[in-house]
Amino acid sequence: MSASLSELSGLMAEFVAERDWAQYHSPKNVAAALSIEAAELQEIFLWREGADHAPERRADVEAEAADVLMCLLNFCNVLDIDLEEAFRRKLVVAAAKYPADRVRGRREKYNEYPGYEDPT
Repeated sequence: MSASLSELSGLMAEFVAERDWAQYHSPKNVAAALSIEAAELQEIFLWREGADHAPERRADVEAEAADVLMCLLNFCNVLDIDLEEAFRRKLVVAAAKYPADRVRGRREKYNEYPGYEDPT
């Protein structure tokens, strides 16, 4: 079963409401929780090299990825952010910064590519 982003957001809102946790979920606290969960995901891969993607820890990776999503959805609920719309807008900006024909197969930051002109 596949759920839409808005359905997942609603499930997260219900989860928080059932526990009366909104009183603790300031933007600062939820942003901190998101950062901590992302760090826990990153920790699984710490000191691994190349293609070593921790297959033996797949369940841990999935659980941490879900924690990150839960915190992100909660953060967006707290601040009334339409994550799907924000994502679509950001993708347009990223596509302008990183046009595929100029950056394909390269890893530099957008302002390090040949031909970059600072808009300011």
